[in-house]
Amino acid sequence: MSRNNLRQKALDTATKIVAGLRVGDFVESTHPYYGGAGMVYASSSNDGAVVQLASGERQYIPMKYLRSSPAQGENLCSFAMESSVERVGAIAPAAISADVTAVESVETLTPEEERERHRLELRVESAFFEAGKALRELRERRLYRSTHKSWEAYCQERFGFGRDSADIKISASRVVEEIREDLPTNRRQILPTTLEQVRPLLKLKASSERIEAWRKAIDTNHGKIPNGRIVKGIVKQLKEKGLRYATEFCSVGDVFVLTKLEDHERKYNGCPCVAIELRQFTICVDVHDTNLTVKPENLQKLDSPEAHRQLPQILRRIQRLRQVGTLDRGANHFLAGVGRQVYLTEVEEMLLSCLEAHYKVEVEDCRSHPNH
Repeated sequence: MSRNNLRQKALDTATKIVAGLRVGDFVESTHPYYGGAGMVYASSSNDGAVVQLASGERQYIPMKYLRSSPAQGENLCSFAMESSVERVGAIAPAAISADVTAVESVETLTPEEERERHRLELRVESAFFEAGKALRELRERRLYRSTHKSWEAYCQERFGFGRDSADIKISASRVVEEIREDLPTNRRQILPTTLEQVRPLLKLKASSERIEAWRKAIDTNHGKIPNGRIVKGIVKQLKEKGLRYATEFCSVGDVFVLTKLEDHERKYNGCPCVAIELRQFTICVDVHDTNLTVKPENLQKLDSPEAHRQLPQILRRIQRLRQVGTLDRGANHFLAGVGRQVYLTEVEEMLLSCLEAHYKVEVEDCRSHPNH
């Protein structure tokens, strides 16, 4: 029988849904992602089987997508292989580009893992909460490992979104679980229903803060599920609530060590400083080579009386030397090191005095203003 006749016979023959498949049976898959002809590779269950497709890839395929092949034996194998090659040849130019990472089968999944992967993938298409839980299990159990080397490639090629979007959905599902566990029984039905309602909560670090924000949002919306705009406003209020008035935190002349600074100011973490100006929520401080405006959370108090006595003097003496003009590189290195100390050793005091003498700085004048 010619190939065309065999193909026509396959199209004309009515197929039926498979039941009770055995290893070695030939089948055709109509699965939207794993289509083509193949052979049953592992014992089937009532809901599906592991099929080795003509491409060589093994996949668990639900029973509803499997149909008995209309041909048998070697003719079927030849037909399956040829038809699969034709299908691959037809889609290859459109599907393959230099920008697409090749998908490799890294590790074979067990039949049970294949069933779990398929079940979870269907759940990803559900509401965001179920999607997040399914994505979390797929990631933690690495059920993508039979077809993709990385979680990012799997998410992009299987679901059409990147790793960041997947991770946000996973984090959002955890937040919903936190809220559900904490809310009283009569309010457990008032849970987030969209990702937009949960996304603002992800900006709060503590679980208690996220739960408090959701409760306040419910109260603001008169006991009903709040929308994303309400939740975002509540989160903003809670973050601003943590601001402290500078006058309630310290006084001018208090000494601190800088901490938690970011970006270009990070280099000053660990440096001692002196408060020189109090603003509403920020404090202007003196360090060895500049002034910085920081928040109370960036300041760690120094309670040592010796630090209170010496540090303002040290910083003032360094500033007077820097005002002279261009200093020798050795002088600059020394001043940068001494500027990170809260008191001077005997040798440091001697070296600093030598620099003051060398650059003719009026030592008595600068020491007479310890609170500057």
